Amino acid sequence: MATQTPATTADDAAAAPAKKSKKKLFIIVGVVLAAAAAYFFLLKPSGAAANVKKPGELVAMEPIQINLADGHYLRLGITLQMTSDAKESDGSKALDSAIGVFSGVPQDRLLSAKARDRLKDELLQRLDKRYDGTVMDIYFTDFVTQ
Repeated sequence: MATQTPATTADDAAAAPAKKSKKKLFIIVGVVLAAAAAYFFLLKPSGAAANVKKPGELVAMEPIQINLADGHYLRLGITLQMTSDAKESDGSKALDSAIGVFSGVPQDRLLSAKARDRLKDELLQRLDKRYDGTVMDIYFTDFVTQ
């Protein structure tokens, strides 16, 4: 059997607190990193939230008649939901874009809600470009085909 010398036991005693302090250090660093990650992903306001558009005025336009395919027509009335920072509220660009999107469309295509929603989205994209991003939404106030 080997006997331990007093020097060996002293080295072991010194190594034990060093291991415990490293373990505590890793735990503290882990907690700090977890807290930072939680703040970054959960609590920090995102850049997108700062860029949220606030609703401004509603711009209603008189209904217009648009020629569809096969001799049919669409009576379309729209209202634009502008953003609060919108400087322009003239509806002529919106009416021009609506004519461009809806003219020549077959009447049966307008009977489907899904197709109307796609055309509405297309119109909203066009208006977003023409009004420099100041149109938040479009509301159909009149939509009659014949």
